[in-house]
Formats: sequence, structure tokens, C-alpha cells
Amino acid sequence: MKALVYDQYTDDDDFAKILKIKQIPIPKPKAREVIIKVKTAALNYDDIWGMRGKPLTVPLPHISGTDAAGEVSAVGNDVKSIKVGDRVVSHGNMSCRVCNACTDGREFDCRSRTIWGFQTGPLWGGYCEFTHLPEVNVVKIPNGVSYDEAAAASMTMLTSWHMLVGRARIQPGQLVLIMGGSSGVGNYGIQIAKLFGCTVIATASPDKLDKLLDLGADYAVDHRADDWHNKVRSIAKKIPKFGDVSGVDVIFEHIGGSHWNKELTLLNYGGTIVTTGATTGYDAKTDLRHIFFKGINILGSTQGTRAELEQGLYWMSQGKIRSVIDSVYSLEDAAHAHTKMLKGKLFGKILIKP
Repeated sequence: MKALVYDQYTDDDDFAKILKIKQIPIPKPKAREVIIKVKTAALNYDDIWGMRGKPLTVPLPHISGTDAAGEVSAVGNDVKSIKVGDRVVSHGNMSCRVCNACTDGREFDCRSRTIWGFQTGPLWGGYCEFTHLPEVNVVKIPNGVSYDEAAAASMTMLTSWHMLVGRARIQPGQLVLIMGGSSGVGNYGIQIAKLFGCTVIATASPDKLDKLLDLGADYAVDHRADDWHNKVRSIAKKIPKFGDVSGVDVIFEHIGGSHWNKELTLLNYGGTIVTTGATTGYDAKTDLRHIFFKGINILGSTQGTRAELEQGLYWMSQGKIRSVIDSVYSLEDAAHAHTKMLKGKLFGKILIKP
């Protein structure tokens, strides 16, 4: 079968230099494994980390791809819930399933957790014609959701759902600030917050603000402007609250860097900031006064449970959440696709097809 493989890292983000199309054997299922004929897969930033070999090394030779959707072509003898012909998508959070965290429904906190298609291998990811996964990491795609939509949602929607629903416990009527609303997680964050009856302020670069409003955001702000936080504060003051002090109740954060302290100033007393990344820098300085004086909750969030992915896919099948697809590439054009993602010249998810 055809697969997108690299067997060395790049130190200058020259992806074309290391990415090669190779022929490798089609995998055979172990007793509790499922073989998937991949229809489409979706890019994530961990693809770039893998090719760099930083912040951690990945097994070489390597096949990336955490989000893959396709048709089941074979199953192991002990597989019970999945059959040949099923339309499925990957749940990329691989955990031991037997530790205290896993048996408590917190597989995202498993100390043995790995991200499929990033930390797995050698030659074990979604950028190929056929791939294999444990039965427990395979989720059926509901009617009304396409392979493309499911692949785009697999990790990104799951991450957003876990941030807002699983961790921040958003409630109807809250004011939610979605940072980086034009990103994959931001797209879903806007829609999930609206699904739960929240008022949404979303941020992006100036050329993408109208698209945030089209997705359902009530207000859109340019977070590249120096005074972006003052604009958010001004909007918050105009939004009717239940007799409360004006301010943001929940901040959906994955930007980090210089935005961090400005975000903290916007939170209401007892407000929550939930973070899953730091695309502009992880070494953020924190003014502790904003935290203790207002009783702010700071929550970390990574991936999510299989059940949360199924919940999100259900709402997609009901037309309440949709995947935003920026562009679609072939495996042969993967270097160009990853360069586009690295430069941030996109709105929504980039897909790749075998």
C-alpha cells in the first residue's frame, strides 16, 4: 500500500526534503484490532512537531496522521462492536484502559497515554491507504456525517468539546471568549459554546472576522491589535447579565504568549480560563493578582474521551455543529499542505487523501 513516510527529522521545516511516498505492507489485524481503508485524514500541528523531532522524538520511520476516517476492511477475531463495512473515525487518545484515571473515565490523564499518529510507530499513523487501530479507538460515524467532516472533527472537535464541556462546564447564558476562532479548535469552540446557549466573542486576524460571525459568534475582535482586550472589555460591558458584574465567564485559550495576562484581566470574578496550547509561546508571565483577587480558575485540557467524541459527532449529525474544511490535498502534496498549516494561512481544517 501507499504511505507517506519520513525516516529523518528536519531542522529547517523543509518538509519536502524528508516526506516520501513509499510502498509498505497492508497491516493485518491482531485479535482486538480493526483495519481501516482510509478515505481521508486531517492535518494537526503535532505533524510538524513530529517532523522536527521536537519537543519530543517520535519513532522512525514514521507515518503521521492522528485523524483518519474510512471504511472497515477487516477485524480481529475478538472484535465485537465493529464490523467490516462500517464507516468509522479514529479516536487518537491511546491509553492503558486499566489505571485509576482510565477506569475513572479520565483516559486523557493516563500516565501511559500516547497520541496515535504522533507518538506511535514505527510506521503507524493515518497518512496511508490502510491503517490499524484497537477496537476501543475506533468510533462509528453517524448518518449525515461525511468522511471528510469526521476526519476534520476527530481530534479538534474532541479537544474543543472537552475544554468547554468536560473541563470548563459551560452553562447557558455565560459569556465565552474564544481565542483564535479561525483555527480548527476555535471553529468548533464557537459552535459548541452556541450549542450550549452562551454568548460568544471570538478573535482572529482582521481578514477572518466575518467568517467567525458566519460560524455563529456574536462578536468578532482582531486579536492582533494592541488594544484587542479593551475592545473585548467594552463589548462585555454592553452584554446584559443576570445582575452580575460585567466580564467574561469562560476563556477558551490556546494562544499563550503575550496574550495571557490580557486574557486574565478580562475574566469575571470566579471566571475560568481553560488552555490546551500555546501557539505563540509557552513561557508566559502571569500577574498573580488577577488570579487570587478574583478567584480565577485555571484549567489545563488535553484531548478527551471516546464518549465525548461520540457526543460531538451526534450533534454534527443533527446539524448543530459542522466541520469547516479549508483545503484538501493528496499524499503527494503533503509538504505543501503542512507548510500552509505552519504559516497559518487557513480557516478551518486541512485534509489529506491517499
